[in-house]
Amino acid sequence: MKCKILKAFLAGWGVVFLTLLVGCKQKREVSTSFYFWKTVYQDNKTEQHYLQHFNSKELYVRIMDIDNDEMGVPTPIAPINFKNKLPGHINIIPVVFIVNDVLKNTDDTALKKMAANIIRFVNGKAAQAGKQNYTALQIDCDWTATTRQAYFSLLKEIKLLSKGKVLSATLRLHQLKNQEKSGVPPVDKVLLMCYNMGNLRKYGSQNSILDLAELKKYANKNLGLYTMPVDLGLPLFSWAVAFRNNAYAGISKKLNKANLADKNKFNFTSQGFYSAKTDLPQFGIYKNDEIRYEESKFEEIKESTAYLAKYIANKPLNLVFYHLDESILKNFSTHDLEEINHILR
Repeated sequence: MKCKILKAFLAGWGVVFLTLLVGCKQKREVSTSFYFWKTVYQDNKTEQHYLQHFNSKELYVRIMDIDNDEMGVPTPIAPINFKNKLPGHINIIPVVFIVNDVLKNTDDTALKKMAANIIRFVNGKAAQAGKQNYTALQIDCDWTATTRQAYFSLLKEIKLLSKGKVLSATLRLHQLKNQEKSGVPPVDKVLLMCYNMGNLRKYGSQNSILDLAELKKYANKNLGLYTMPVDLGLPLFSWAVAFRNNAYAGISKKLNKANLADKNKFNFTSQGFYSAKTDLPQFGIYKNDEIRYEESKFEEIKESTAYLAKYIANKPLNLVFYHLDESILKNFSTHDLEEINHILR
């Protein structure tokens, strides 16, 4: 009798131990940080509050874009200006966006020169931010099968010149899914951009920023099987996409939801568009232009995060929100973003 009781006791503790073990395996260490994607950095109490609340140790700061000038020479575009230095407790991760066309028709000499120029320029901007001894660098490029070889060669050269810094690259959803054609970049880690997943230029009703159905087409088991550490980037932004005669006319950066609600300037149509009643040069909009307002909605971000959490590897993870801007953050409380963080743990 005593033996049976002992066996039952041990069996019960075995179930408890197994439950605890499974629970431990499900736990994931998640660090939260942000992109800073403006051309001027200066102290902002709201933005600093979010960094402090999440105990963010780093800030991903866009340093510049690189595009060809009129002579076809790769050139820094809209580089950031630091009016203030970054807080002492925040490490900078400089981010350089490279337009894919820059990589076409390049040889090894041109790529080596580009890499050296990138490192030189980034070092100067990091010093301006008070972060001469930065330890990580990120390159952002929507490379294709035709530019893959040149891009990967450029990354190798940047890695060589960066002298031990952690090098990461952004990863689009199509690059995640089509690994055979896209390849795996020669970096230390990648950050999967879980936004800009639709066809922005396509006329019609859609949300090209975030669409769970679209996400599921790309980020499934491919995510957990990727051959290097994967961090996640999630959207917090919105934009107004303009169409003229049913053709894409650009993004009106100054146009916000409050402007669109002005019935003296816009009609809301049955197709889900806002139609301009008159010319609005301050927004780059003409009469009868149609505006598709797209935004990152909290519930949709939550659903997408819950889906991603099922597939991403159970390893320490950096969660990076795009992006740190007071006008955007007012739509998302710290509690909202904590919920997103918790889903991934």
